[in-house]
Amino acid sequence: MKTLKLIGTVFALTLALPAIAADVGAGQKIAEATCAACHGAQGNKPAIPGAPRLAGQHEDYLLKALNDYKSGARKNGVMAPMAANLSKQDMQNVAAYFAAQPDGLVLKK
Repeated sequence: MKTLKLIGTVFALTLALPAIAADVGAGQKIAEATCAACHGAQGNKPAIPGAPRLAGQHEDYLLKALNDYKSGARKNGVMAPMAANLSKQDMQNVAAYFAAQPDGLVLKK
């Protein structure tokens, strides 16, 4: 019985750990090569009208958005092909990079 409890505890702890550790440096390289053309190098100064600020956005939100663009659950003619070329690790890295950027999201008063 103790062995079964131990196995259950280990399994629960394993589920609580992130599946993929993010590499902010790798995310920066992808962002500078791919995302900067529209969102700006750090995601805080969009280069084209209508492109959202990504700097300071929540990492989980960015990751979900990228996954949804890739799967087709979220429709956008520009973002779908961008996300299609990213692996799960790439998306995790890019999301972590933009989430770590300062001067991001602001509230308008």
